[in-house]
Amino acid sequence: MKAAAILWLRQLKRYSRSRARMVGALGQPILFLISLGFGLGPTFARAGAGDYLQFLAPGVIVMGILFTAVFSGIEVIWDRQFGFLKETLVAPVSRLEIVLGRTLGAATVALIQGVVVFFICLLAGFRVTAAPLLPLALIFMFLIALVFTAIGTAIGSVLQDMQGFPLIMNFIVLPLFFFSNALYPLRGLPGPLAAAVRFNPLTYGLDGVRSAFGRASQFGVTTDLAVLGGLAAVVLALGSYLFSRIEL
Repeated sequence: MKAAAILWLRQLKRYSRSRARMVGALGQPILFLISLGFGLGPTFARAGAGDYLQFLAPGVIVMGILFTAVFSGIEVIWDRQFGFLKETLVAPVSRLEIVLGRTLGAATVALIQGVVVFFICLLAGFRVTAAPLLPLALIFMFLIALVFTAIGTAIGSVLQDMQGFPLIMNFIVLPLFFFSNALYPLRGLPGPLAAAVRFNPLTYGLDGVRSAFGRASQFGVTTDLAVLGGLAAVVLALGSYLFSRIEL
């Protein structure tokens, strides 16, 4: 597992050196937080649903994790095109260790982005009502990062063209985000939309994060952990298999 640890550290070094990437990844969550949190907040309050910012903030935090995690798959294509991946693949270590190191490193980067967005939300007025459960929130955030980093790695292992990656991701990332409970509660949704939200794995991650912040859970923490943990195992296995089939 030494090779996996080295690749994990390599991903963190990439992140620390790319300040433009760090700032750019924060732009979209902050935009949603300001435009929707303060723009729709009065309407949400008049409907008797309380402070919309308190509901929206966990969704914005998870957005920061989701986009950073999935788009880490671009690095696989980038490294393949410029020859860096070949240097890694010819090393005397298993490809399973390589993909584990890359995935864990990118998931850690996505978790850091989520923590940064969390502090920004606190500055905007978000309040945590169950501070002792913050470690549980970090567990859910890391599981979300792990699942969607593995998905990004799987797709990046299949694609040859870097230009095609954002197009495909827009058909995965945006529907996953908008058809979750990030922007609106589950209560009162039309039947087909409610079904789509319930079948979305991101919904369970968000539910777990919200419950860890002190909000009521829709499905229960045990169910949320089971869904995310099971999905993480499946997509890690799939990502490892597809990555192992990359030809030099």
